[in-house]
Amino acid sequence: MSAETWTWIMVGITFALYFGIAIWARAGSTKEFYVAGGGVSPLANGMATAADWMSAASFISMAGLISFSGYDGSVYLMGWTGGYVLLALLLAPYLRKFGKFTVPDFIGDRYYSNTARTVAVFCALVVSFTYVAGQMRGVGIVFSQFLKVDITVGVIIGMSVVLVFALLGGMKGITYTQVAQYCILIFAFMVPAIFISLQMTGNIIPQVGMGGTLADGTYLLDKLDALHVELGFQEYTSGSKSTWDVFAITLALMAGTAGLPHVIVRFFTVPKVKDARKSAGLALFFIAILYTTAPAVATFARTNLIETVQAKEYKEMPQWFSNWEGTGLIAWADKNNNGLIEYVQGNALDGKKPVFTGKQGPSGERLISNASDSPNELYVDRDIMVLANPEIANLPNWVIALVAAGSLAAALSTAAGLLLVISTSISHDLLKKQLMPNISDKTELLAARISIFVAILIAGLFGIYPPGFVAAVVALAFGLAAASFFPAIVLGIFDKRMNKEGAIAGMVVGISLMLFYMVRYKTGLIGIMDPLPSTEWWFGTSPEGFGTVAMFVNVTISVIVSRLTPEPPKEVQEIVENIRIPSGVGEAIEH
Repeated sequence: MSAETWTWIMVGITFALYFGIAIWARAGSTKEFYVAGGGVSPLANGMATAADWMSAASFISMAGLISFSGYDGSVYLMGWTGGYVLLALLLAPYLRKFGKFTVPDFIGDRYYSNTARTVAVFCALVVSFTYVAGQMRGVGIVFSQFLKVDITVGVIIGMSVVLVFALLGGMKGITYTQVAQYCILIFAFMVPAIFISLQMTGNIIPQVGMGGTLADGTYLLDKLDALHVELGFQEYTSGSKSTWDVFAITLALMAGTAGLPHVIVRFFTVPKVKDARKSAGLALFFIAILYTTAPAVATFARTNLIETVQAKEYKEMPQWFSNWEGTGLIAWADKNNNGLIEYVQGNALDGKKPVFTGKQGPSGERLISNASDSPNELYVDRDIMVLANPEIANLPNWVIALVAAGSLAAALSTAAGLLLVISTSISHDLLKKQLMPNISDKTELLAARISIFVAILIAGLFGIYPPGFVAAVVALAFGLAAASFFPAIVLGIFDKRMNKEGAIAGMVVGISLMLFYMVRYKTGLIGIMDPLPSTEWWFGTSPEGFGTVAMFVNVTISVIVSRLTPEPPKEVQEIVENIRIPSGVGEAIEH
C-alpha cells in the first residue's frame, strides 16, 4: 500500500480511539472537567503529563533543532528536561497541597488579590495562545503533506478532533486521551529511530548507535564532523554560543517549563500529594525515552540528508524531495546553473521561507524568487528532519504513516491541555472567582465549554492565518512563562513575606519586558521595522534566553516592592508555612 493509504488508515484508527475515549470519559461536573475528578492513577497521570508536555515542538522540531545546531542544540535537552525536574521538586507537591488547580487560582489566593489573579489570567492566556498557535499550524502541515489536503482543511480537522474530546470530557477526557496519545507518539518516534540505527550502525539501541561505527569502520559522529567541515559548516560536535547565552537559554527553558500552566494542572488530577510525586517521577521516565533518543535521530537524519543531496543532480533526487518541496519546507535554487545541488554554509534565501514562482527551471526544479547571493543553494526547514526522516532513509510506507500519526498525537495532546488552561482561566478564574461568584456548578461547566469552543476557534484562526510574529515566538512561550509565572509561584511557596504588591509588580514588569524584547529582537514591530540583529542583543543574550534576564528582574522587583510594603496577613503566612510541611508529619510525631 502507498504511504498515503497507510496514513489514512493509521490516522483514522487513532482518531476513532480518541473519539471513543472522549465519549467514555464524559465530564459531568466542574471537578471532572477541570481536574478529571481527582482520581487518576499515578501511572496514567505520568503518561498523560508526558504527552501534555511533549508537544509538536518536542516530537517534530527538537531533533531538527539539534540536527542543524549540533552541540548548541543541547540547551533544549538540558532546559526542557531540567525544567521538568525543577517542576517535580520545587512546585508540584506544594501546589498540590495548596489545593488550587489553576495557576491564576493559586496566585489569586496566595496573594489575597483579584488584581493578582487577573494579571495571572492575562499571563496564562498570552503563554497558552502563543504556544497553541504553533500546535495547530503543525497539525495543518502534517495533514497537508501526508494526507494531501489543504493546510486550512488540516487545521479544521485538527480543531474538530480536539473539540470533541476537550468539549465532552474536559480534563477527564483529555487525560485518558493523552494516555493513548503518549503510547502512539513514543512508538512512532522510536520505531524509525531503531530502524535507522540498525540500518546505519547495526545497533538496535539508537542512543548507542549514535556513538557507534558505520560499515566502513568510521565513527558516525567523526564522519558527520568531516562532512560539516568539508561543506563549510562548523563541526557538528562543537558549539558556537557563548557560555552566558547557553546558561541563559537553558535556565529560561527550565524555569519556563516549570511555570507552564497546562503542565502544573496535571498534578491536581491524582488523589493524594504522594501520588503527585509518583506521577512526576513516572512522567520524567516517559519523557526521557524520547529526549535521550532525539540526539540520535538528529544525527542519523543530518548524515542521511547530506549524503542524499550534496552535489547530486536534481533529477536524481528521490520522490520524497519533490513531495516536500510542495510544502515549502525544502527548496533548491540552481545559482550556478550546473544542475547540481550545492549544500554549503550560508543562507539560501533572502527571507525565512521560499517564495515559489509557479514555474520550473531547466532541471525541473520549482523556481523561487527570493534566492540569496550566498553560494548555498539548498533551503531545509528544521521540521523536515523528523517528518521526512523515514522517507530519506527509505523505510517502509507504514513507518512513514506511523510518524504522521505520532506527530498529530503530539500536537493534539498539547493543544488540548493548553486550550483547557485557556478555558479554565476564563470560566473559573474570571467568572467564578471574580465576576459571577454565585454562579452554579452547572452554569460554570457550561461557561467552561463555551470558553473552550471559542478558544479552539481562535487557535484555529492562528493556525490558518498565522500572524507574522506567531511562528517566530512559539518557542519563546517558555521565556514568557519564566518571566511571569515562575517567580510568583516559587516566591509564593518559599517566601512568606512576599505580598500582593510585590507579586503583581514583578509579573507585570517581567512579562512586559519579555514581550518587548521578543517583538524588538525576534520579530520587529510588525509592519514598522525589522528585528534588530544579534549584535544589538542586551548583554549578548538571545531572545530565546532573555526569559532568564526578565525572570531575574521580576524576582528583584518582587522582593524589593514586598519589603517596602505591608507584609501579608498572618493567615496567609500560616498557609505558606503549612504547605511546606509534608503530609502526615504531625501524625507521625504524635505516634
